[in-house]
Amino acid sequence: MSEQNDSGRVRPTRRRPTGRRRKPRARRRRAVVVAVWSGAVLILGAGAGLGYAYVHLDHNIQGVDINAQLGKDRPDNVDNGSEDILVLGSDSRAGANHAYGKDEGGARSDTAMVVHVYPGHTKASVVSIPRDTLVDRPACAGAEGAAVPAEHRVMFNTAYEVGGPACAVKTVESMSGIRMDHYIEVDFAGFTKLIDQLGGVEITTTRPIKDGKSHLDLAPGTHTLDGERSLGLVRTRKSVGDGSDLGRIQLQQAFMKAFIQQVKSVGVFSSPTKLFGIADTATKAITPDSELDSVKELTSFARGLSKLGADDVHMVTMPVVYDPVDPNRVVPVEAKARQVWQALKADRPIPAAATQDTATGKADGIVK
Repeated sequence: MSEQNDSGRVRPTRRRPTGRRRKPRARRRRAVVVAVWSGAVLILGAGAGLGYAYVHLDHNIQGVDINAQLGKDRPDNVDNGSEDILVLGSDSRAGANHAYGKDEGGARSDTAMVVHVYPGHTKASVVSIPRDTLVDRPACAGAEGAAVPAEHRVMFNTAYEVGGPACAVKTVESMSGIRMDHYIEVDFAGFTKLIDQLGGVEITTTRPIKDGKSHLDLAPGTHTLDGERSLGLVRTRKSVGDGSDLGRIQLQQAFMKAFIQQVKSVGVFSSPTKLFGIADTATKAITPDSELDSVKELTSFARGLSKLGADDVHMVTMPVVYDPVDPNRVVPVEAKARQVWQALKADRPIPAAATQDTATGKADGIVK
């Protein structure tokens, strides 16, 4: 694992008026969480190179105002150079996502990553939170304003199910002690279209991956994955490592690095037509918080991320072990998890010791 240099932090203090989403929108199913780069970095060129399409792209973006629901009982809003973003994928099969399976109830956040961008915005750490982590979920306000009571030892991904984005953010802030500056949610169907617009993503497998549920069959070697096969990869669980969600997280992290590399190398800004297609797809594929719900705001946000390359992003999974009561669940290793969150709060590298001797899923190195 790579480490970053120590640095300082920034947090936006601007608040938007209270309110709900500007338009109702189907909740999202899990996908590798590439929204930070796909939904923002690619839009960077939209404001400058696609002025004629500005209004069209702006109309695509459907924001959600979580600040009003969260209220004032939150970690300190510190302004000293960094940003923290909660990026979620969720499991609704509604709308265009119905092709990927049967909807079996409320949406849950099957993929969750805290992205910490260090001051100077040349380094970042990503902490994946396993969906099956048993947590103490705090009381929160749901999407319609109804009170959601606190619960002890419930799966992390139920926070989104019972209270939507604001409850998911509050749960992460309660766990980490870190205020989330932004929230971005990824659309399952839009993810596949975005990968296709980019011309696919190149990955190398060191072992065969054959998974009936995700319809993926890859021999060892180098592959350029289109959208459907990329989605299959990040959904794969049973056929890699120990078959747990932790193994799937390792695949997602490896794919995310390959995706960042693809975004950097594809040269989308040299072709206005190609840029518009990618920006159009990207703005439809995400639901950001209300402070990022316009092309202008996303463009400004993207400028802060445009220096990041694959080698600049350090990815870990929140330290967990399998629950002794239920081996299908995991629980945080409290002392080690505190090391992770305290490092981010202090804008320091995550120490290697924080993730040693914890559950991993045993899928590391299968995808490069």
